[in-house]
Amino acid sequence: METDNPLRAQNLKLQELLRYVSEKSPFYQQVFAKTGVDVGLIKTADDLSVLPFTTKDDLAGRNDDFLCVPKTKIADFVTTSGTMSDPVAFYLTDADVERLAVNEAESFRCAEGSEQDIYQLMTTIDRRFMAGLAYWMGARKMGAGMIRVGPGAPFLQWESIQRFSPTVLIAIPSFIPRLIEYAEANGIDYRSCSVRSIICIGEPIRNPDFSLNELGKRITSQWGVKLFSTYASTEMGAAFTECGQGTGGHLNPDLLILEVVNDEGKRVGNGELGEVVVTTLGVEGMPLIRYKTGDLCHVYYEPCKCGLSSNRLGPVVGRKQQMIKFKGTTIFPPALFDVLDMVKEIDLYQVVVSKNEFGNDEITILLSLQLNTSAFREMLHSLFKSKLRVTPYMQFITTEELTFRIFKQEKRKPEKLIYI
Repeated sequence: METDNPLRAQNLKLQELLRYVSEKSPFYQQVFAKTGVDVGLIKTADDLSVLPFTTKDDLAGRNDDFLCVPKTKIADFVTTSGTMSDPVAFYLTDADVERLAVNEAESFRCAEGSEQDIYQLMTTIDRRFMAGLAYWMGARKMGAGMIRVGPGAPFLQWESIQRFSPTVLIAIPSFIPRLIEYAEANGIDYRSCSVRSIICIGEPIRNPDFSLNELGKRITSQWGVKLFSTYASTEMGAAFTECGQGTGGHLNPDLLILEVVNDEGKRVGNGELGEVVVTTLGVEGMPLIRYKTGDLCHVYYEPCKCGLSSNRLGPVVGRKQQMIKFKGTTIFPPALFDVLDMVKEIDLYQVVVSKNEFGNDEITILLSLQLNTSAFREMLHSLFKSKLRVTPYMQFITTEELTFRIFKQEKRKPEKLIYI
């Protein structure tokens, strides 16, 4: 299947995928029979529009019908994070685990990494979490070192940095201010340590125009490290990772076909906002065709200044399911996070979205009790009003309770947002 033409190689992989799911996938066998589409006539990514989208409801409702191999061939059992619903199972064969390694090695290289680097992993590698496994496998594939520290534990993070001298951190970016705060409180000269860059996962650190958002600025204003943004999901088993230009995460066309579509399901133009849709290439266990992720991103089709010509995605503006209608204004949670991250006094917060007795969305910001002063409330009220034109409700609780709510033992990442 190797060819000098990336587009031709992708088309061949797509045709192979369609033949494979026609033979192996109970779900897609039924879809093809129902639509009457001859998948043998689909030769390129542009031809995919004759097929319906696969949705999260399809995946949740018919989970095991997507499985294309006997469960005796499954090497790794993982689940989605279940942010908006119950976690969905994903099954990976040996070949799928190897595909993860290839993806992450390429992603690390895209983010200016090499076999000379030592990575420090600040996220879980257990709890059925695909990403932690992918990072470790990717470092091994590239020939780089990996320190598996896991989430939280600032003391252990700094002890590992001082002992092993990692060059790159892999972390949820909202944890980094806590790491800096711990260093400052304990006399650690973090600015002179070995770390030169951070691969940021799970949260955006840029605005749609690629400038750093408030969290990104908060980190870089204190620590002279380079930040690389990523976008990934369990379902796609791959990642869009920034290069040094910082102008969007690059598609790996060997592993995914990307569509970004509007509400009518039509592909949007260069620089426009739409929902991310992926078709997974080279997946053996649970391949997906035209899977609607629910994530809204801007897409860029022109070549990057780094020399790569692959399509790029801007930061996630929000998830369609997480769109909040509050006092006549449409808000996505990242916009709320960005305002809160502007305030240096705030190091912990949780956004709670609920329905009032009339069925309308309500937003409550949980904050630490020591911030509960009239001056602080007035300042935050004015800040929200100026940035978003609306003001959420505020509730102040003890730092212990807030920490417990955010960093739940059974969750794989901090819960900055909950729906009740």
